Amino acid sequence: MTFSVAAQQAGDPAAQELLRQQERERVLREQQEQRPDVRLERDAQKEGEHLPAQEQPCVRIDRIVLEGDDSQRFGWALAAADPVDDPATGRCLGTEGINVVMKRVQNAIIARGYVTTRVLSAPQDLNQGTLTLSVVPGRFREAVFSNPQGRHPAIANALPIRSGGLLNLRDIEQGLENLQRVPTVSADIKIAPADGEGAAPGQSDLQIDWTQRSPVRASVTLDDAGSRGTGKLQANATLSLDNPLGLNELFYISAGRGVFNGRGRDTDSWTAHYDVPYGYWLFGATASAYDYSQSVVGAFERYDYSGRSRNAEARVDRLLLRNAKIKFSAYARGWQRESKNYIDDTEIEVQRRRTAGWELGLTHKQFIGTATLDASVAYRRGTGAFHALRSPEERAQQWDPTLPLEGTSRMKLITADAQFSVPFQLGRQRLRYTAAWRAQWNRTPLSPQDRFAIGGRYTVRGFDGESSLSGERGWSLRNDLSLGIGGGQEFYVAADYGRIGGPSAQWQSGHDLAGMALGLRGGWQQLSWDGFVGSALHKPAHFPTDYTTFGFSLAWRY
Repeated sequence: MTFSVAAQQAGDPAAQELLRQQERERVLREQQEQRPDVRLERDAQKEGEHLPAQEQPCVRIDRIVLEGDDSQRFGWALAAADPVDDPATGRCLGTEGINVVMKRVQNAIIARGYVTTRVLSAPQDLNQGTLTLSVVPGRFREAVFSNPQGRHPAIANALPIRSGGLLNLRDIEQGLENLQRVPTVSADIKIAPADGEGAAPGQSDLQIDWTQRSPVRASVTLDDAGSRGTGKLQANATLSLDNPLGLNELFYISAGRGVFNGRGRDTDSWTAHYDVPYGYWLFGATASAYDYSQSVVGAFERYDYSGRSRNAEARVDRLLLRNAKIKFSAYARGWQRESKNYIDDTEIEVQRRRTAGWELGLTHKQFIGTATLDASVAYRRGTGAFHALRSPEERAQQWDPTLPLEGTSRMKLITADAQFSVPFQLGRQRLRYTAAWRAQWNRTPLSPQDRFAIGGRYTVRGFDGESSLSGERGWSLRNDLSLGIGGGQEFYVAADYGRIGGPSAQWQSGHDLAGMALGLRGGWQQLSWDGFVGSALHKPAHFPTDYTTFGFSLAWRY
């Protein structure tokens, strides 16, 4: 059996178009659903303070204990009193030494975010060799807006803490992120000692400064990220409503359309998204649609080939761990996807697809000095939910059991991605290096829409995106080195590499691509732009692409 080069490269044109749209939608969602990072820095605590040598008068201390309300919850802090190189137990301590021990325990508690919890030492008899420290837990009483007038968002779903609970800086950071998660909001939280009727020792109030310049945002974009078959120029308009119901939520609807592409090349799309936080939880739902058509010249006549796809998903995220440098979360989502293809308005029923399933994932964000690391891993499983259909590949095998199974609607696959970004200075020049890695591994045969594809501005730059290499598994690495040149402008150099594998990859003309690009991006007032020129560095001998590629995107935001 032989396959033409064109067949190897083009593969399934409907799948190519849907994969291209999936990448566009992914970029749109990354831009619209950005999450702020709030890190409330405390004044640096004095570390490495050693116990005084041969202090007089002194008493030998063999044991240190905590007492007081909720003292058992802070037992871990006692380990700070006995560093390996300068332990307090087994030493003769005087007033100065006891103060050092108190500072060590206090700083350990503050380092975990309990900034209003205090450690004290009451008068006591130390002759038994036991030092008793009293812990006064800092508790939260209430949160109030500093300006009670006007419209305010809900506090209950923003702050992951309730009255009477221990006050922790991590909870305040999470609350600030929930308040600031929409770009039109500016918020700050101050800790103030509780006063007035009912105030108890150790209690604090949170004073919230909150302003919103406008509940509405709008943006319009134009780029040439489409295909020649359905239209290169693509326009998009997005309307966002920030905090519409006062729940610190985000809602946006986006509509896209091919423009100035001539007759016979059309695309239409829309995406709607809503999400709302609740403490350390985030609940969201997204729906999208994409229609395209292109005029195809046949042997005897011209006909219209078109496709439609509909997608929906619901997702819930939960932050599991948060400290001064790390955020670790888990998420679950359910999804449904449907696509149909037509020739002159007559559906090609054998190409109809309807799939559904679930996905479980973990995300990790870490601040390493001035650098930032974002990573995630997920497991995706297709099911028979929502009247999912067996894939065309499965139906083909049912008709002819001798055929290999080339795809299934009950797919099993693992995805992972990581991004590392670090700013640095070379002489007087300020630069930033960013690396983005994505990968996929299959546990079952995959249909074309689920395969890993490379070649184009969203995967491996330097290629025109008209053709791609795809396989059941693969990975790509994108590298950017950017240089700020003033005036809000940034010059960047990009070098990318990608590789595919899996059973279907044997029908491709090669397994890997490498490319590079030079670009300029920047902004002025409400305008922003990005323009680049790229070229392939490595490709299979018969892989079709322009020798030099050009691309641009323009955006206006209100």
